[in-house]
Amino acid sequence: MFTGGCNLTCPYCHNGGLVLDPEGYSDYPLDELLADLEKRKGFIDGVVISGGEPTIDSGLPAFLTQLKALGFQIKLDSNGLLPEVIADLLERNLLDYVAIDLKTAPSRYGELHNHPVNSEPLRRTVELLSQATVEVEYRTTCIPELVGEAEIDEIGDLLKGAPLWVLQQYVAEHAMVKEWQELCAYAPDALRALATRAGHYVEEVQIRGL
Repeated sequence: MFTGGCNLTCPYCHNGGLVLDPEGYSDYPLDELLADLEKRKGFIDGVVISGGEPTIDSGLPAFLTQLKALGFQIKLDSNGLLPEVIADLLERNLLDYVAIDLKTAPSRYGELHNHPVNSEPLRRTVELLSQATVEVEYRTTCIPELVGEAEIDEIGDLLKGAPLWVLQQYVAEHAMVKEWQELCAYAPDALRALATRAGHYVEEVQIRGL
């Protein structure tokens, strides 16, 4: 399930329409959606909530409560900038898996939006999830312009001891900003080298997209 709107405008976002023009998409009627999911209960056992950024949607807790009532496990994809929302969902036992996208080094988050970004909430989210009982993964899309050795080290310092850090290959063609559609991704060996570096900080590193 995808929610509209975001509190970042990352130029490489692959869901640019949901970020810049969420009103341009028709909402799926909630009653129909829940009825459809109930019919599928024998075939699926979980629902992923992505975006956009789901945590900015005030209706998220109520929706997840309805999903839980149907017996589904729930995975949340988030940028981690609203730790108070994630804390509330955890306290209500509405999450089973949390994936946090760490875009670049926290010190560079101002490059991801059209006004200043306070990255301190990321630290609170990481600290919160270090104490949580749900499954957690952190993800970083490795774009040479945003993620290099220095950024891996800064993110790694934030994540020390985390269970899983996934490095993802950049797919330029889907970028929200045209200029970013023309950027080159890392060569496979270069991405593997970053993964080796990231492995000094966390329990497990995976590479996706090669």
